[in-house]
Amino acid sequence: MNSMTDAKLSPGDTIGILGGGQLGRMIALAAGRLGLKCHVFCPDEASPAFDVSAEKTVAAYDDEKALRDFAGKVDAVTYEFENVPGETADILASLRPVRPGPRALSVSQDRLSEKTFLRDAGIPVADFESIDSQNELDDALTRFGGRGVVKTRRFGYDGKGQIMIRAREDAQDAFSRLGHVPTILEALVTFEREISVIVARGLDGTARAYDVAENVHENHILKTSTVPADIRSATAAQAREIAERIADALGYVGVMGVEMFLVRSGEEERIIVNEIAPRVHNSGHWTEDACLVSQFEQHVRAVAGWPLGTAERHFDVTMENLIGHDADAWHDILSDPGARLHLYGKAETRAGRKMGHVNRLRPIKP
Repeated sequence: MNSMTDAKLSPGDTIGILGGGQLGRMIALAAGRLGLKCHVFCPDEASPAFDVSAEKTVAAYDDEKALRDFAGKVDAVTYEFENVPGETADILASLRPVRPGPRALSVSQDRLSEKTFLRDAGIPVADFESIDSQNELDDALTRFGGRGVVKTRRFGYDGKGQIMIRAREDAQDAFSRLGHVPTILEALVTFEREISVIVARGLDGTARAYDVAENVHENHILKTSTVPADIRSATAAQAREIAERIADALGYVGVMGVEMFLVRSGEEERIIVNEIAPRVHNSGHWTEDACLVSQFEQHVRAVAGWPLGTAERHFDVTMENLIGHDADAWHDILSDPGARLHLYGKAETRAGRKMGHVNRLRPIKP
């Protein structure tokens, strides 16, 4: 019998998923195709992942009894969001393999820890400083030329928990506006475009990086991911290599999203890593229809300890998030022969809520 760290699953075994949103739903769908069952743990009774999972637990993430009961019914555990409480991950890791492991969570949950880890691993990042007061922010801005982005160290996403500072007046009361919580100031990066790489790393250390996506945001929410990105092939190779290095440095098992900035200086293209997400990622949804093996199947394979599949792409593609009432156009989308529609089964449509996505496929340009 292998140790818990090296344990591999067999068809018919059960993967426990922390979180019941659309990412958990798509993980469960991929697992089902491979003959694996899923048990979703989430406090929200209306979680869309419940609709496609074999079992569910509705309980708080700090309910230790529920967590132990959950662990007794699964063979390995993963998660669909990075803000899983550290205590939750530690309890489960003492009982079952947790993939990715608690270290990936602890690094990514705190922006200061994340940036420090990346810098120490030799990964290019923007300059940054820890900020614990308005005075510290004012002093740091002087060193940063009066410009930067101040972010809460924890729990920010989709543009929340951050303030852009382009002039001194933007910084007025910024620490108060962010709730007097620990923050980080990052140098403002003048970038040409935002890109990302989805990387998978298996239990045996094998890594597979998908092609680079070029991302466009609206109102701080990802709107489209287009593949291939309009960058040089050497730059794309460098982006994939950076993503693999990050996964290796973490001893990672599973799929990770790595968000990056492309910076151009004359003819030179440089990459700066913005952040990592230790989970399947919105900018990787295009892999469902443009690749033989999607990011969700890769994640399931890694969590199960199975061989990773190919990351090869068979189509050019643009993924578009359907946000709020965008999803009301489902009938027209289905009428497009080049479009593949994915709806998340959410009961209520709200402004700013991700209701689904569509992958629009094109033949690969020669």
